[in-house]
Amino acid sequence: MLASMKTFITDDFLLHSDVARELYHDYAKEQPIIDYHCHLPPDQIAGNRQFENLYQVWLEGDHYKWRAMRSNGIAEEYCTGNASDREKFGAFARTVPKSLRNPLYHWTHLELLRYFGIDELLDESSAESIWNEANEKLATMPVQSLLADSRVKAVCTTDDPTDSLEHHRQIKESGLATKVYPTFRPDKALTVEQPEVFNAWTDKLSEVSGIDCGTMSDFMDALKKRHDFFHELGGRLSDHGLGALDDADCSEHEAASIFNQVRAGKQITPEEGAKFRTFLMVFFGHLDAEKGWTKQLHLGALRNNNSRLLKALGPDTGFDSIGDYSQGTALSHYLDRLDTDDRLPKTIIYNLNPADNYLMAAMIGNFQDGSIPGKMQFGSGWWFLDQKEGMEWQINALSNLGLLSRFVGMLTDSRSFLSYPRHEYFRRILCNLIGRDVVNGELPADMDLLGKMVSDICYGNARNFFGLDLG
Repeated sequence: MLASMKTFITDDFLLHSDVARELYHDYAKEQPIIDYHCHLPPDQIAGNRQFENLYQVWLEGDHYKWRAMRSNGIAEEYCTGNASDREKFGAFARTVPKSLRNPLYHWTHLELLRYFGIDELLDESSAESIWNEANEKLATMPVQSLLADSRVKAVCTTDDPTDSLEHHRQIKESGLATKVYPTFRPDKALTVEQPEVFNAWTDKLSEVSGIDCGTMSDFMDALKKRHDFFHELGGRLSDHGLGALDDADCSEHEAASIFNQVRAGKQITPEEGAKFRTFLMVFFGHLDAEKGWTKQLHLGALRNNNSRLLKALGPDTGFDSIGDYSQGTALSHYLDRLDTDDRLPKTIIYNLNPADNYLMAAMIGNFQDGSIPGKMQFGSGWWFLDQKEGMEWQINALSNLGLLSRFVGMLTDSRSFLSYPRHEYFRRILCNLIGRDVVNGELPADMDLLGKMVSDICYGNARNFFGLDLG
């Protein structure tokens, strides 16, 4: 007999007080979603992809699941290899019972319940029936309906400056109710210590911008032109994925000299690389500030740790981890430089090492300038911290050192169209923390006051902060 989930994911899942339950059900549950950072493929939204089976919509490209499967002794053939979709799903089903207390266990069953109405625990014995039932329902659930059913008002994808954005234009012209906007992520502009990578990317930038990037000035003009193009299509956010910010003084003349060396195919020193990246990050900050954009800094990832499997499988396949970089001084200098120039944009800082939570939460307070509420944001628990404990750590650090009430809330940071229950997960955790404080006599039992904060964090703050056209 299959085990029932009904005593596990109940209506009051994660809600351990009457106050928490009232906050969630009356103020959080029905709020729309602004997914202001994700990795959803815009071509699949534009084409309204119809997934053939549960593997394609749920496991394809999901390195969270691959890491768990490898830890369970599952061969790579069933993760990224040539096994059939059904075989890969079966391997994941065998892994799920072993993932107790991993957030995957919660996410898996939330997603099965919310999208397919399946209230069975996934394991090897239930895999066949769940596979068949979910696949049957998927036949009437193309991508655009998944977004609508999840009450997603806006999606901000993650896009390279050289991307054509043709799919964003197609989506915009289609009149899709869910707004889809590009996010400017110029990480490859910083790869000057890899001349082959940098030069190939810069050649493509020249092609798409129509500006021959023969000089540093031309390079900057081309980047600005692409930044303008993203803005024309509704983009209002940029993003940078960095281990840590560089911290070096660099004039435009020095940056130009370094640029010329790299364009000539020469290998530069690490010190020169740090100078160039520092200069360019300041330039990107100026571009964002001039247009009223929000800059996102994702700090702390130590990527591509397994060189053998990186070579075999490529990046973003599950071999990244938390880094232990020194963050404070460089971050302070970067934000201060932009603030001194009077061109510090709205900024969200995401931290991957929980040891730096209080550093980051304190740092944003140094650069709040009274121009808008919550101009500087300590971003939601990210990647390895995108789970119950990590979310609670982030909420508590922000609460203690800043204003939780001005927080712009959750995002998916996902490649899967079935990830929107992560917003539900976050909302339940948020309401439970606040409810616990009320029960402990640490907050007033004023539901109007508390409920307004909850609804703002779930939706209202993001709606007001980003300046997106929500229709």
